[in-house]
Amino acid sequence: MKSILMLHGINHNMFGKRDPVQYGTVTLAEIDSRLQALGAELGVHVESFQTNSEAAMCERIHRAFEEGKDAVLINAGAWTHYSYGIRDALAILTCPIVELHMSNIHAREAFRHHSVFADIVKGQICGFGVDSYLLALRAAHAEVSD
Repeated sequence: MKSILMLHGINHNMFGKRDPVQYGTVTLAEIDSRLQALGAELGVHVESFQTNSEAAMCERIHRAFEEGKDAVLINAGAWTHYSYGIRDALAILTCPIVELHMSNIHAREAFRHHSVFADIVKGQICGFGVDSYLLALRAAHAEVSD
């Protein structure tokens, strides 16, 4: 069975409480539950990881490389726009990486328009709320399917 890692970034543990205009009222647990359900439907194992620590995120990415994950999904939140440390950790991976965001980062503040991950990811999905996660999982699945 293919194994896909979902990386949730900084402040995502506050989904459901934080800025409902941008992120809705869905919680991180609900997002992970929907990913698990879609993963089961697609026949892939989905593991989720969330941290507010940039170091812990890099360490989890390193471990994903060692584990030979088939694909990685990442919503790094604000780290997307400035974390060259996470970008360099992602660059170590040899599997497809799909960047995603619940909000349309290109329709928000100017600093959010740039992703330091853009040149190393397979693609970016943004602006579809929770469906951004499901679309990203479908895209990763399509990349790793036999």
